[in-house]
Amino acid sequence: MVTFYWYPKCGTCRKAKKWLDDNNISVQAIHIVEHPPSKEQLRTLYEKSGLDVKKFFNTSGMKYRELGLKDKLKAMNTEEMLQLLASDGMLIKRPIVTDGKRVIVGFDEQKYHEMFKLS
Repeated sequence: MVTFYWYPKCGTCRKAKKWLDDNNISVQAIHIVEHPPSKEQLRTLYEKSGLDVKKFFNTSGMKYRELGLKDKLKAMNTEEMLQLLASDGMLIKRPIVTDGKRVIVGFDEQKYHEMFKLS
């Protein structure tokens, strides 16, 4: 089962969802703001992604700027960052797609092709 965390009002999320639909990939779509992943779910996603935890932050979001996170993240450890991400789905970069083994943050058509073995 493929899990797809998204925010339906987000253009990038809609583009990713359309790509998945067009390629007949069924997903369990989870509204990332109404049902944000828990700290433990985020830890699993982060560990499987191979990315820096900072890559999970929606740096272009209003909430990120309002909280001044650009500077604050430098002083935070991974646990604090995961806790902060779990506190508000609007802080999380989206969409996030996972097949349980691999994780892609954001929408990159080439990475989606690779994950789902499409030519």
